Amino acid sequence: MSGLLKSRPLIISFVVVLAIFGLAGYRYIQQKNQDNVLTIGISPPYKDLLQSVADDVEKQGIHVKLVEFSDWQAPNIAVQNGDIDANFFQQSVYLKNAIRQTHFNLHAFAVGTGSHVGLYSKKYHSLAELPEHARIVIPSDPVNLARALILLDKAKLIQLKDAKNELSTRQDIISNPKQFQFVEVEGPQTARAIDDADLIFGYPHYLKMAKTANPKDALFLDPIDKKYAILFVTRGDYQDKNQKLATFVQTFQHSAKVQQILDKDFGQGLWFKGWQ
Repeated sequence: MSGLLKSRPLIISFVVVLAIFGLAGYRYIQQKNQDNVLTIGISPPYKDLLQSVADDVEKQGIHVKLVEFSDWQAPNIAVQNGDIDANFFQQSVYLKNAIRQTHFNLHAFAVGTGSHVGLYSKKYHSLAELPEHARIVIPSDPVNLARALILLDKAKLIQLKDAKNELSTRQDIISNPKQFQFVEVEGPQTARAIDDADLIFGYPHYLKMAKTANPKDALFLDPIDKKYAILFVTRGDYQDKNQKLATFVQTFQHSAKVQQILDKDFGQGLWFKGWQ
């Protein structure tokens, strides 16, 4: 009996040591698993596109979680707060303005694809047909509003003080011969406004999603401008453990499946490779 009592502390110590090593092992496995998880915030139009890449990199041991955001502010907040590793929804002009406004520590990790934007109408077949006081729907956020005004300037419907100003506002319009009326809505909603407006500034992917117009039926289409390619954005101090994001980006840029989905979701000839 006394021998059992003497050995009891040794048994307890052994159990404690086993528990400590077991906990340490569990934490190691959890950390290892976490190191192989990549979380990316996206806008809804990019879901199928990035899911196809996620399926491919899964075979390489990288598990990707895609988090959808319905607005254009939350994805940057989520990256800044460390809730997600990266986001994919914005171009360089938008990113630059977001950093200026919020002072977030955001960084362009890599370049993805971009798309044309255009001017669309269900009521008129040419820009020349637009009547005086026509209602033109444009995005409400500063960057895309400016992009819309610049496109209207290129189409010679208005004249801006400086057509190269990436943050032009309606106050910068110096000539509006037909006295067009501008209606501002959230960027994704321009596609749904086409039934009520005379003209809209539209994005091919949102038009496709809303099924309100054929993206190829633009009355005026912008030329390719690589600064409007969508970026993979992280925090400036992001550590790409196991090269998860780098592998994802490389797969994205070389995937034939990605190109097929872009042709389907945006329209053939309406997207471009921003990294080339």
